[in-house]
Amino acid sequence: RLDQEKPFSSTPGPRLLQQNKDTVFFRDGVRRIDFILSYLDDKDGEKKQERRREFEANLRKAGLELETEDKSDSDDLKTYFLKIHAPWEVLATYADVLKIKVPFKESDIPHGQDVPLEWLSRPFRLPEKVMRPQPDYFTSPFDKDKIDFFLIKNQDTFFPPSTRNRIVYYILSRCPYYKEDRKETDKKGIKRLLNNGTYTSAFPLHDCRYWERNTNEQCESERYHLYKNWARFLCFYKEQPLNLIRKYYGEKIGIYFAWLGFYTEMLFFAAVMGVICFTYGVLSYDDNLTSKEICDPSIGGSIVMCPLCDKKCSYWKLNSTCLSSWQSHLFDNEGTVFFAMFMGIWVTLFLEFWKRRQAQLEYEWDLVDFEEEQQQLQIRPEFETRCTDQRLNRITQEMEPYLPLPKKCGRFCLSGVTVLFWMLLIVACITGVIVYRLAVYAAFASIMKDSPTKKIHLVGSLITPQLATSVTASFINFVIIMILNFFYERVAIWITDMEIPKTHLEYENKLTMKMFLFQFVNYYSSCFYVAFFKGKFVGYPGNYTYMFGKYSRLRNEECDPGGCLIELTTQLVIVMTGKQVCGNIQEALLPNWWCSRKARKNQYSRWEQDHDLQNFSQLGLFYEYLEMVIQFGFITLFVASFPLAPLLALCNNILEVRVDAWKFTTQFRRPVAAKAHNIGAWQEILNVVAILSVVTNAFIMAFTSDMIPRLVYLYAYHPGSEATMSGYINNSLSVYDISQIPLLSTPEEGAIPVWYRDYRYPPGHQREYSHTMQFWHILAAKLAFIIIMEHVVFVVKFFVAWLIPDVPSEVKARIKRERYLIQEYLHNYEVEKLKIQLSQSFIIEAKPEVCTATDNMCQLVKCSVKCYWDS
Repeated sequence: RLDQEKPFSSTPGPRLLQQNKDTVFFRDGVRRIDFILSYLDDKDGEKKQERRREFEANLRKAGLELETEDKSDSDDLKTYFLKIHAPWEVLATYADVLKIKVPFKESDIPHGQDVPLEWLSRPFRLPEKVMRPQPDYFTSPFDKDKIDFFLIKNQDTFFPPSTRNRIVYYILSRCPYYKEDRKETDKKGIKRLLNNGTYTSAFPLHDCRYWERNTNEQCESERYHLYKNWARFLCFYKEQPLNLIRKYYGEKIGIYFAWLGFYTEMLFFAAVMGVICFTYGVLSYDDNLTSKEICDPSIGGSIVMCPLCDKKCSYWKLNSTCLSSWQSHLFDNEGTVFFAMFMGIWVTLFLEFWKRRQAQLEYEWDLVDFEEEQQQLQIRPEFETRCTDQRLNRITQEMEPYLPLPKKCGRFCLSGVTVLFWMLLIVACITGVIVYRLAVYAAFASIMKDSPTKKIHLVGSLITPQLATSVTASFINFVIIMILNFFYERVAIWITDMEIPKTHLEYENKLTMKMFLFQFVNYYSSCFYVAFFKGKFVGYPGNYTYMFGKYSRLRNEECDPGGCLIELTTQLVIVMTGKQVCGNIQEALLPNWWCSRKARKNQYSRWEQDHDLQNFSQLGLFYEYLEMVIQFGFITLFVASFPLAPLLALCNNILEVRVDAWKFTTQFRRPVAAKAHNIGAWQEILNVVAILSVVTNAFIMAFTSDMIPRLVYLYAYHPGSEATMSGYINNSLSVYDISQIPLLSTPEEGAIPVWYRDYRYPPGHQREYSHTMQFWHILAAKLAFIIIMEHVVFVVKFFVAWLIPDVPSEVKARIKRERYLIQEYLHNYEVEKLKIQLSQSFIIEAKPEVCTATDNMCQLVKCSVKCYWDS
């Protein structure tokens, strides 16, 4: 009768009507709604109705209490809502099964000491009730047989809503929907019912509207506090209420925002050093003799350079690269070397200090004894249903599903081949972009070859053909990256599902490795090409290297006389900035932004408001981590080419924190709470990227930058007694007799003496066009620089890692102190419990024949109890 009752009567006044609609309780106003299931009553849905009937019957057998809202009371007149409440017995039983930690005594360990000059941080702080929404407690895994040991003041509020929805979801994901006489093991779990359309959604409720408090005093209105103090952009300079985030969303989401906030804080120091390095480049602008010689009409204007492509391209003068040489100096200067080494050390400090911060959170959030084995016990329902083979578990001595080795190997091989195919597809796309560069530059050359004068060739007022080609190719590459990402995300999920991982943790780790491996190649391959391949395998006039053979007439790309560093900077800025801008726009313009406005105008029920929000999938945090780790790669792997990258990342992350907070608070349904004590596989990925970044930056400074050749010239090959950079341009170029070039490669203007960038002997020399000794000296200096820089940075990294312990000494002491107190309280509890039992047995007089003189144990117990009470 209760299920058929209408939820809202028309008799109460408007005030009561509005209050009843925005509620998180059953109609009786006592039982709290822990979960919501929604479904549509299809005309041809007899099978779905039967599934729902069996599923809900099994939920009731499991002890859950249900209440249905008829579609006539919904806003769209189509949707039914099933409200689920877990009573105390169910919560206590599954809290014991899941070993959920609950408080048994308020902590008497004081917080950290006051920090000097604490008043300076007051503008950045939040109210204490927001930062610490509940007192600190000593906790212990829940035991149903020791209920009186725990601090249970009110059974209805003892388990917080996040724990309640976690327990209910555990039941929902394992509850069958077949009849008792038909054991169909594959018909199990809410996820399968969502996939086949039996239910349209399943979610826990937010506790209130985000813009106003709940009128019911039993609701904490935590969502409102999160929005007011965290999700608004005007709070960007405030600290994050991590304890409240953890209490409302669970430890897994709390750890993500703790890591994101810590990463953003550490970016501040990298951004400051990057700005200092860039400022040094600006201030030393006028002292750049190399660029002055290139721009000088009497030096750079008199040097005619070799054509950059065969036949179509004309000769060009060196001073046509005047602007790019000045731009290159902003990033390619002596300060860049210091900054590259600083970033190698910064990465280590970031990772080591994060371990300490993580250890502190583990202690504060009761995750010290949390082990991944607890998650291993939670087998994915998909694994249980799809693996029909059974075997005996040696530990539990129970039969469990498993995937045979031949099937596992076959699925793994198919998965590996699929990932390899997509990586090769990326390489093919990069090759296509390179061909585009060559073809477009040749097109520019054919357009401008009829120029009556040999002045600087420009496309527009300030853009050279090289720059125009580079910028358009970077944009095309970015579009290709986004398209490949769109398709590969679906492929990666498909092949991970095909592997049938056993646990949720294993599933996330497998998907993480596949996605990051692909994203690494997809986002960074173009930067790796510009940094380490472009201009390195060109050859020299008369013996050029061609991409697809000589008959393709597509010569390998050459670097600008100022080096390829400025092009690497352009590539990095476009890809990194484009990704961040597109990501933020995509997140900010969610399709359901209007639902919040609708909730303001039409006062409809709490479950309908949440139903209209976006669903937060199990992989929601995965994409957030992936976005930040890809950004971490940009600011570490190629930071030597663009010192302002950390500044861009810092500005993006300040916005990212608030955008993510706004999404979680206003646009997403409340996710099911989940536990995690670290950032998972992302920690190892960050460590690998950190080590690789030292190598890449050393190679960028050695082979992409022009710094080493300049230093060799300054200290070894300068003709005068005073070490200056005058004459460096002529020294870094070699002359070629254009009459010796093959006819197919000869420009249409004819043959004249030309110069090209290399260290080779001139024509007529006995070793003409072979490398000079200076070339080998520069190569040796580059290799020496790489070895020295890598060893210095790695030694400092390992020393810093050894010097900074992963767990602060204060946290270690607190953990030991807490464990000692817990053991003491447990011991005292057991002793008191035993005393009470013995006293009760002493008070109840036993028959004389039951306890004889020969029963020494019984006499001893009675005597002990009597002495205790006498004392």
